[in-house]
Amino acid sequence: MKDNHFEIIIIGGSYAGLSAAMALGRASRKVLIIDSGKPCNRQTPHSHNFLTQDGETPAAIAAKAKEQVLQYPTIQFVNDTATDAKPNKNSFTITTKSNIEYKAKKIVFATGVYDVMPNINGFAACWGISVIHCPYCHGYEVKQQKTAILANGDVAYHYAALLQQWTKNLTILTNGEAEFNDEQLTKLKQNNIPIIETKVKELVHKKGKLECVVFENGTQHDFPVIYARTAFKQHCDITEQLDLVNQDGYITIDEMQRTNLKGVYAVGDCTTPMRAVALAVAAGMRAGAALNNDMAMEEF
Repeated sequence: MKDNHFEIIIIGGSYAGLSAAMALGRASRKVLIIDSGKPCNRQTPHSHNFLTQDGETPAAIAAKAKEQVLQYPTIQFVNDTATDAKPNKNSFTITTKSNIEYKAKKIVFATGVYDVMPNINGFAACWGISVIHCPYCHGYEVKQQKTAILANGDVAYHYAALLQQWTKNLTILTNGEAEFNDEQLTKLKQNNIPIIETKVKELVHKKGKLECVVFENGTQHDFPVIYARTAFKQHCDITEQLDLVNQDGYITIDEMQRTNLKGVYAVGDCTTPMRAVALAVAAGMRAGAALNNDMAMEEF
């Protein structure tokens, strides 16, 4: 009979989850990783700002990480989706889409977030390729290019100030009536950043590479790149079922990745707006070490 009992179950097997698993595997903890195989950056062609991996594809980094993690004999990996988590006395029962139950003393959520695409034709196809969210991740490759900011209010204003280091050729697309205060409007004018309030109808592209923006009034502007911040929701419904999610939509954690539910930890994009592979890996390592330490103190 297959043993479905583990010390730790990690839900989510991308960068943060694999990093936590490696730390725990090196402590000879019995770990199960449950992963659905749907990382949020699966459409992104290259990853940056990760030492030794700069410019590599996200899929290649994840594949190499998984290969290395599974060299540790106490770690197992299943392709499945966790659908339910029930706290028991000193343990948890995880049920998957395949209707298999696993038990563990501790849980790590490394489940990421799901980007909610705006209702603009072509946006989803360009997301992560020519419609990007982070200049630290992608800005160097598109620096000095004619760039649009598809945002409004404080978000657009922050982008406008931040992106000056990468390009001065900026245009804000508010996709409706602008929501800037007088001080912000003055600053934007001083920095020669025009604002287009006409609603966006479509992003014309070839295989995700943006060519132009078409507006509802029929006009169009050529932009090779757009910065945008999408809405999001937790990729795993269990996090909300366990009341782990705060008003900003993220899982609340302490400095050692512990959530407000004893025995439950969280790492990566589900906990922070700072979304980057290197940061996810760092959080995973911290969680693995913290979790092993907590267990060691409990067992001593």
